[in-house]
Amino acid sequence: MTNQKPLDGITVVDAATLFAGPLAATVLGDFGAEVIKVEHPNGDPSRSHGYAKDGVGLWWKMLGRNKRCVTLSLSKPEGAELFTKLAREADVVIESFRPGTLERWDLGYEQLSEENPGLVLARVTGFGQFGPYSSRPGFGTIAESMSGFAHVTGQPDGPPTLPPFGLADGIAALATACAILMALRARDATGKGQVVDLAIIEPIFTVLGPQPIAYDQLGMVQERTGNRSNNNAPRNTYQTKDGKWVAISTSAQNIAERVMRLVGRPEFIEEPWFQKGSERAKHADELDEAVGSWISERTTDEVVEAFEEANAAITPIYNIADIMQDPQYQALDSIITVDDSELGPIKMQNVIFRLSETPGEVKWSGPRLGEHNEEVYGELGIDEERLKELAEKGVV
Repeated sequence: MTNQKPLDGITVVDAATLFAGPLAATVLGDFGAEVIKVEHPNGDPSRSHGYAKDGVGLWWKMLGRNKRCVTLSLSKPEGAELFTKLAREADVVIESFRPGTLERWDLGYEQLSEENPGLVLARVTGFGQFGPYSSRPGFGTIAESMSGFAHVTGQPDGPPTLPPFGLADGIAALATACAILMALRARDATGKGQVVDLAIIEPIFTVLGPQPIAYDQLGMVQERTGNRSNNNAPRNTYQTKDGKWVAISTSAQNIAERVMRLVGRPEFIEEPWFQKGSERAKHADELDEAVGSWISERTTDEVVEAFEEANAAITPIYNIADIMQDPQYQALDSIITVDDSELGPIKMQNVIFRLSETPGEVKWSGPRLGEHNEEVYGELGIDEERLKELAEKGVV
């Protein structure tokens, strides 16, 4: 491995708020992009979102890592002028304002690309830049509901269920990072930048699978099945003798057969319906009773050991305390310790994947509000006296 990073030399201006856009910038920063986080002088909302210690937001520490943070009010003419200077030197700008907002401040792509024809402008909004809903406020919860995710999540006799974390935002963030890299690759070939228009409702809709095809071809609307699957069985969560929970998957036919031999019910394997996952799913009650009763008579350790010996897929259902102690996560170095200027050593997720030659790196956690104002604006030729004037006007 070398000290080189795959995105060395790429400058990203992160002017987005909350989660999808900023998390995309975090991923790019982890792999070498210089990320300048532009926040309103009042601070990004993510600084006060969720858990805090001593008044310091904890989610921000991960979301703001590897970013240089400056404050700037884009709605003020002098702020727009400073933003234009930042964008002039950037390769990528990420924003999440409602469509038309940047244009109202004379910061639309037409204006920014005049100064920088190679600029990639990633626009991350709930519903995209056009269409009847484009002006609506859009958040992850809205996308999780409107995409069909909530409709298929939960118990059959229970309500639609929303995730207790930013699922749609997280998926959209990864899609945004991917889209930006594609746009940069296209720029390598053409010399021209372009606009990335990402609607948060779409990436989560994509990962929900072939529902549009099934509806188009079969008129089928997928319903809630709890922890079961329409595609295979047994597939569920099961409680062990010591009160913990495990989950198993039998997506592969040979795994399903191993599970039934393990739990002492090999006769199921000879049934004609057992030979296809979707047919097995129709017999989930029988299969769950066989698997669940076997698991309920054994401790978690006994169950996991037996499944591993049988080469069948199983895992305990972890909480964060379990994850922190798990040897596989430790082997992957999935959780790292970062020194933070406000909180001291803190633990957080490592970079999202490993590259053998140009690995990513977490160099610092989320900085204080406006920590890099003097540094970044100084690089644009703004001296200390002018910066003080701008601060007094509420521009920075």
